[in-house]
Amino acid sequence: MDTDNRRAARRVSWAAFIGTTIEWYDFFLYGTAAALVFNKQFFPAMDPVAGSIAAFGTMAVGFLARPLGGIVFGHFGDRLGRRNTLVASLLIMGIGTTLIGLVPTYSSIGVWAAVLLVVMRIAQGIGLGGELGGAMVLTMEHAPKGRRALFGAFPMMGTPAGMLCANLVFLGTSSLLSEESFMAWGWRVPFLLSVLLVVVGLYLRLRIEESPAYTSLLERREPVRLPIAVVLRDHWHRVLHTIAVIIANSALAYVFMVYILSYGPAAAGLSRTFLLSCVIGGAAVWLATAPLWAHLGDRLGLRAVFVRGSVVLLVAAVAIFPVVDTGNPVLVAVFMVTVGAVLSMTHAPQGTLTASFFPVAVRYSGTSVAYQLAAMLGGGITPLIAASLYAATGTSLSITGYLAAVAVVSMVAALVIPRDDAERLGDLPAASDGMAADIAK
Repeated sequence: MDTDNRRAARRVSWAAFIGTTIEWYDFFLYGTAAALVFNKQFFPAMDPVAGSIAAFGTMAVGFLARPLGGIVFGHFGDRLGRRNTLVASLLIMGIGTTLIGLVPTYSSIGVWAAVLLVVMRIAQGIGLGGELGGAMVLTMEHAPKGRRALFGAFPMMGTPAGMLCANLVFLGTSSLLSEESFMAWGWRVPFLLSVLLVVVGLYLRLRIEESPAYTSLLERREPVRLPIAVVLRDHWHRVLHTIAVIIANSALAYVFMVYILSYGPAAAGLSRTFLLSCVIGGAAVWLATAPLWAHLGDRLGLRAVFVRGSVVLLVAAVAIFPVVDTGNPVLVAVFMVTVGAVLSMTHAPQGTLTASFFPVAVRYSGTSVAYQLAAMLGGGITPLIAASLYAATGTSLSITGYLAAVAVVSMVAALVIPRDDAERLGDLPAASDGMAADIAK
């Protein structure tokens, strides 16, 4: 790869990182607010447990919308190009998030407050549904041979970076204001700040180049007329495999990032500020260790990293609630920071691996739909399931059993990732030759 192409690859990678960071900042703001604020502001007539379930239910709506965003933006990403489609997804996400900061609460307009909240959450889900898959694809298709896992990790690093930013802003806002002021209006500030971040993201997105793999495709033939139909007809098994590989990471991540913030204070007497600080520390470790796991993916093969990471993930899934239930702040803090590294191990390589499952002509659609379905079935419903299981059983053992079962599914799926990936790379152009050797060793 010549100097100009390497420079373009680096520019695309950083633009993908910044863009996905902004998108995840927007998306995680909602999760943090659902755990700390929304049950009181939008569902005050319910008892605390029911209010939390309702708040997490509105959060889950965003995950239900993400596959729809994957289908819509995947269609245009495969038909019209990756770059412009990513600009549109960023705009939709930013507008939805900013408007959440303006939604009146239950005390002002009654049940319509929750309705508006759900509508804005759907807009967030659609925007993110088109964002992450496209960022994965664009970065991987620009990446130099032999470093695809590392370059492909950049959009994935936006997840912990966005979470870190969202929680830091929430923590800072809640620390600077009295609890009364924060609950009355302070929680809106992080959402309103999104408009400034979107301006930065758009500037970066408009300066990147179209994928060379997609450009090569257009030179050889017309784009597929209906990409999602091809994905469901010819590549459905790859969609299912992707879901199975990813689902445990997504489930544990949302327990770590969201559900613990409401569970810890009620069940173990831990303060929300302390737990939020633990999540921030874990996110920092997640972000810092992502390049390490991606580099190992280039050296050892992504399959090897996934298999080992899935085993460690199972251990963490079984241990998280017993550790939190001790109520020991030191033990909980150390464990939560460690979970950040565990999540990173099976998250950093996801972009490259998932994008490689699908041929260029339908890659945006296949990657987006598969990844977003996994996120919906893993992270989207897990906080809701966890809250419901705890309400029904009164013990965290039921949640632990659920997480363990999901982790076993991902571990088995990682074990059956083919060592020879050549057959599933489809019609990759010459620029991507040798990717099988990068992924499966």
